[in-house]
Amino acid sequence: MAAPRGEFSSRLGFILAAAGSAVGLGNIWGFPTQAASNGGGAFLLVYLIMAFCLAYPALMAELIIGRHARANSVIALRKIANSDTTRHLGAATGFAGITTASLILSFYAIVAGWMLAYFLEPLCELVGWSAGASWLTEFSVERNLLFMLAFMLLTVSIICGGVKDGIEKWSTRLMPMLLVIMALLIVYVLTLDGAMAGVRAYLIPDFSRAVEPQLIVSALGQAFFSMSLGVGTMLIYGSYIGRQENLASLGRAVTLIDIGIAVMAGLLIIPAMYVAQSNGVTIYDAAGNLVAEESLIFTVLPALFDTMGAAGLFVAFAFFALMAIAALTSSISMLEVPVAYAVESHGLQRKRATFLIGAIITLVSTVIILNFDTLFGLVVSLATRYSQPLLGLMLTVFAGWIWHRASVLKELKAGFAGAEHSWFWKIWPPYIRYVCPVAILTVFLQLVLS
Repeated sequence: MAAPRGEFSSRLGFILAAAGSAVGLGNIWGFPTQAASNGGGAFLLVYLIMAFCLAYPALMAELIIGRHARANSVIALRKIANSDTTRHLGAATGFAGITTASLILSFYAIVAGWMLAYFLEPLCELVGWSAGASWLTEFSVERNLLFMLAFMLLTVSIICGGVKDGIEKWSTRLMPMLLVIMALLIVYVLTLDGAMAGVRAYLIPDFSRAVEPQLIVSALGQAFFSMSLGVGTMLIYGSYIGRQENLASLGRAVTLIDIGIAVMAGLLIIPAMYVAQSNGVTIYDAAGNLVAEESLIFTVLPALFDTMGAAGLFVAFAFFALMAIAALTSSISMLEVPVAYAVESHGLQRKRATFLIGAIITLVSTVIILNFDTLFGLVVSLATRYSQPLLGLMLTVFAGWIWHRASVLKELKAGFAGAEHSWFWKIWPPYIRYVCPVAILTVFLQLVLS
């Protein structure tokens, strides 16, 4: 017999948990570097359009399916299917989502481990332990294994607590911390020489670049990836929402927070890049291209912190605390996807399922670390470049074409009286049926062919 399902105890708890899932390294690391590499203000403008017009409708599809089924992605997609063929397709899509979420967590835990190591480095400097500080910032198998394991243990410990005492409890603690740290860092960075040049580059768009196909595709891909769409994280979180809640309103709140934090991250990282450049740190290569994302976070910004003197230690500590918190709020949602399946479909106790699945993912992460040059990029590409867009496509097909429209409206009306007369219901069904699948397929083909 499967264990009883949890449920978010409050509207705020869900919003912070779902926003935490969406607000990860894809926002605070990925979005600013994408913006800096793709026209700054032009990318920001297109990203905002894509997030509101396309990513939000796809997010709503997952939330509505999840609450209706009140189950993991395999059961949920089978439940809304209308034939034996679509039930098999739903099960396959659900399994693929579980596998993809697990693969994403396997490399995500490695990167998050780096954030933990860099978070501790300033503390070693403060106490005069230079050897320890150097070891923490040098790439090595031992460091990568230790901090990947530490990060996975943090993630596992939260998921063991379940929905209310694990996911919700820690999301309501970590998200306010994230916002406060980010706001303080933005205020500090904007006082430094060179920051205003970064602000102008970020906020003033070159409208001629906003129509470039590659920029549009990159912005759409970033919007879908940063909102954790396609792999079932939002679907499983949606299954923990009470039926009295207005799903359209909750989806808007999550989207606004996700976009707001991405915009804030850009207002932190891009001005910081220009401050680094004004201090003599190289941020562009000989060909005029922005340095790679990992070099920006682990080379350019630490070099900037070094130029700040004693204050740089505290800024570095705060910055990598921010990155680690963002990683953790996302990782707990990734682990919840396979854990929910194991608990509900196979009757495992939550703690046992969490430790078992956490151990399997940790083993995969270990194999990646031991074969880093061969496997890391391959796993990242397989999970995010190919699998995630296709899964997002399948979820929009289920919501727009397979699930009966009357059933969708009935679920929506559970917490939204008069939903059939709202602008959301007038716009969302054709969006999820036609626009979203075409947009996702366009992104996928562009990624594959590029």
